[in-house]
Amino acid sequence: MDLQVESFMTVTLGILVLFVGKRINGWVSWLREYSIPEPVTGGLVFSVFWWLLYFATGVAVTFDMMARDILLVYFFTTIGINARLHDLWHGGRPLAVLLVVTLAYMFVQNFTGITVAQLFDLNSSIGLLGGTVSLIGGHGTSIAWAPQIAESHGVANAMEIGVACATFGLILASVMGGPVARFLVRRHNLAPAVSERPDIGLTEKQHRLGVSHIDVMDAVLAIHVCIIAGGLMHKGIEGVGVKLPLFVTCLLAGICLSTVRSDQVRKITGTRWPSRTPAMALIAEVSLGTFLAMSLMSMQLWTLIDLAGPIITILALQLVVAISINIFIVFPALGKNYDAALICAGFGGISLGSTPTAMANMAAVAGKYGNSHLAFIVVPLVCAFFIDLANALIIPLFLGWL
Repeated sequence: MDLQVESFMTVTLGILVLFVGKRINGWVSWLREYSIPEPVTGGLVFSVFWWLLYFATGVAVTFDMMARDILLVYFFTTIGINARLHDLWHGGRPLAVLLVVTLAYMFVQNFTGITVAQLFDLNSSIGLLGGTVSLIGGHGTSIAWAPQIAESHGVANAMEIGVACATFGLILASVMGGPVARFLVRRHNLAPAVSERPDIGLTEKQHRLGVSHIDVMDAVLAIHVCIIAGGLMHKGIEGVGVKLPLFVTCLLAGICLSTVRSDQVRKITGTRWPSRTPAMALIAEVSLGTFLAMSLMSMQLWTLIDLAGPIITILALQLVVAISINIFIVFPALGKNYDAALICAGFGGISLGSTPTAMANMAAVAGKYGNSHLAFIVVPLVCAFFIDLANALIIPLFLGWL
């Protein structure tokens, strides 16, 4: 029996999940110490609850995720608005380094999955499903490629394997980024070079001063203008045969509009463009937190039990590889500074989870140790833009080899 939760109630539960995660993190000191994001804590608690409910009653709870996808677009638009093209120039070397390392890591991730599959005497394409198809690719890429793998390589349960790996990977990514960044910060005694306003969330001082309704409305208007521009850009790109997620074009639209607008020219609202304002950071925190809470609380863990053995083995090795590359390659290559440590928190999300997971990891670490605008520009561009394009080429390349 399925219990379908409509969009309105899904959002309501997502907000409740955030509060539950906040309370649990407040009670359990090691969750705060290792910068485990609050929506991750609450989301995992609720997903386990749905699992227990299923085994007790046979009721499978499913959720309408339309509002979640809107929140994702909102969040990445705020990231774009907080950036400018000269920021990309400033972040050119870290952006290039992270991109090159991540591209190389994608090949390592696929070879790791294929090797473990062969050790279990399984079809090699199952290892690919436990590689960039599901981990760097996430649920969307798994769903997109599973039918072709099932048909061309004879893996009847390719969809279930891909979704299971993506789900477990999301969990591992959510709890890996914070501890890795904490280790690096403490090991190398790191701190931000300058004090920067948060890209996501408010400082204690900003909480005390508050954010007015005009500030929020001004930020929402700017977000909507960028989403309209991003939507038009998305249709134009689709028209020439290039497929990108809507949130990527909205992020790019935000960057472009934040670059061309003038601080001296007031808009129709009588206010300046709300780049890097407390209101924008607040909307970013709300949209990202609710998105991630809804994503994790909706996981149907009971569907993964039959596939647990080989999948756990693949993911355990993938976790070791990801942590090793993060600490011994990504961090040194980026300069062994605080920006690099915060980017490593994001790489934890890139390597095993999703772009929102990477951003949530960084937001949790930045809230504890300090912000880095550079990290919040470099990571989403690498994992939300370049990596999706690269994966679309790497997956068929490996399928041709198998």
